[in-house]
Amino acid sequence: MRLRDLAELVRAPAALSVPGDTVAGAAAGGGPGRSTPGLAAASVCLYWGGMAANDWADREVDARERPRRPIPSGRVRPSHALLTAAGLTAAGVGLAALAGGRRALAVAVPLAGAVWAYDVRAKNTAAGPATMAACRGLDVLLGASGGRMRQAVPAALTVAAHTYTVTVLSRREVEGATPALPLTTLAGTVAVAAAAARKGPGALLAAWYAAGYGLAQARAAADPSPERLRAAVGAGITDLPTLQAALAARAGFPAYATAVALAAPLGRRLARKVSPT
Repeated sequence: MRLRDLAELVRAPAALSVPGDTVAGAAAGGGPGRSTPGLAAASVCLYWGGMAANDWADREVDARERPRRPIPSGRVRPSHALLTAAGLTAAGVGLAALAGGRRALAVAVPLAGAVWAYDVRAKNTAAGPATMAACRGLDVLLGASGGRMRQAVPAALTVAAHTYTVTVLSRREVEGATPALPLTTLAGTVAVAAAAARKGPGALLAAWYAAGYGLAQARAAADPSPERLRAAVGAGITDLPTLQAALAARAGFPAYATAVALAAPLGRRLARKVSPT
């Protein structure tokens, strides 16, 4: 497959929202350390593997609803997508073990299992949003596996709550919805921002998150068409680093928070070339 087709298959730009999970978890668990870069790389591999598995599992539905995606368009063979998904998942688990040892492996294995469970089974069920939220929450805890994971649970729950809102919106990005759906997720976003906010840089970053993702949901509430809902889902992905940054700042690591926040504008620019959804 061509490089661009691979990038589209794994939603390459969306991976900019992933290292922030690791940093937020590490910050909440006592501070980033030597294992943090390796765990961030592991998270990216697991995320990309999940995206490839998602398209493989959805290939028949996409043939009807999204025929331009890599598999139904014929640009990527289903077998190649499955091999890509399996290879990236194995790489992610392996990198986690190398970077963080047994403690990281103990989180990476259930994380990988949750990702695949969502893609092949839970996505179109009532458990779908909660399963995807669990994936992101576990990803935050993976970042904290080198420190005190119990302290990182509030940060993991905050990112999980955000992910729940994005996933609920994504389930209607083909058919559209009523204004009640984006209004409900918008209320959830306000609550998530309030949970992440703190005086100083953390409050500013939480406000940035609420403004970016919240505005997209407000527009979807005014016009709950598939296009506006897809835009809101995209904003939920590309603006996630600002929430992760707020959590890192709240934990007392403003320099790391600044670095994570810079992924948000970069992600938005790249999303114009390769869709994150």
